[in-house]
Amino acid sequence: MAMLQQRRQNVRLPPEVNRVLYIRNLPYKITAEEMYDIFGKYGAIRQIRVGNTPETKGTAFVVYEDIFDAKNACDHLSGFNVCNRYLVVLYYQANKAFKRVDVDKKKEEIEKMKTKFGLNDEKK
Repeated sequence: MAMLQQRRQNVRLPPEVNRVLYIRNLPYKITAEEMYDIFGKYGAIRQIRVGNTPETKGTAFVVYEDIFDAKNACDHLSGFNVCNRYLVVLYYQANKAFKRVDVDKKKEEIEKMKTKFGLNDEKK
């Protein structure tokens, strides 16, 4: 066990690796218990969030206690077949997750400015 701890301290991980995994292409009927069965094999899990709205169905977030367990799960479960669907397992990246929200807000601000100053997209 001490050898494993020493090896983990000497490993330098890429910057995108973190404890939170984003899973796509899940079967819609998958339960949290089934998720724990699949992902729990790779280490202690802190939390699993399965998407339940129309936009988030088929996706989930899995938060591991240890970053090395998350890396191991990502390496082994990416492409894993669940109910004839191949899982897409990625590391969660907050900057990419909120980029779409920012774009939508910017478009909304532009539309407000256009109406405020009486600008139209129509050419006269």
